[in-house]
Amino acid sequence: MDKKVLHIKNMVCNRCISSVQGILVQHNLPFISISLGTIELQQPLNAKVWALLEYEFKKVGFEIISEKNERIVKQIKAIILKYIFEEDAAGHQNLSTILSEQLQFDYSHLSSIFSKTEGKSIQQYQNEIKVERIKELLEYDELSISEIAFKIGFGSSAYLSTQFKKITGLTPTKYKTNKALNRDPLDIF
Repeated sequence: MDKKVLHIKNMVCNRCISSVQGILVQHNLPFISISLGTIELQQPLNAKVWALLEYEFKKVGFEIISEKNERIVKQIKAIILKYIFEEDAAGHQNLSTILSEQLQFDYSHLSSIFSKTEGKSIQQYQNEIKVERIKELLEYDELSISEIAFKIGFGSSAYLSTQFKKITGLTPTKYKTNKALNRDPLDIF
């Protein structure tokens, strides 16, 4: 297990990065950088330390990914999460272009790998994540549905409502007035 770069499944937020960093510091494992789904270590791991990290990461819901296609899927998910949560999607490049440029693969190849590994298309995954972001923004109650549609990159509030209802079974307005709001954790995606 002589690897300096580890790919980690289920790292979806800054708290995840902090958690992984805490594990590395606790076990005195020097690292160069930690980002969503990736750790660059200063030195390769031996089999004993690899097993220890697998155990420690599993306790907090993470998993070391060793298969190439799983790594590509993890990278696609991390890009989508960043695209939806950290940037306003409106006015940006189309997701297929972003994925192709950042991962240096043709989009049809990435789409095929993603579908085979996840059992759904990249677009379906992106829409599920967008719905979770919409739920969050609805709960904050700071933006109108039109403003949310623009922020998330939907062409109109009507299209946002259609996609939201398709996935949740509720319109955004019904969801917002529902007393028992139900958001899904992102690591289940």
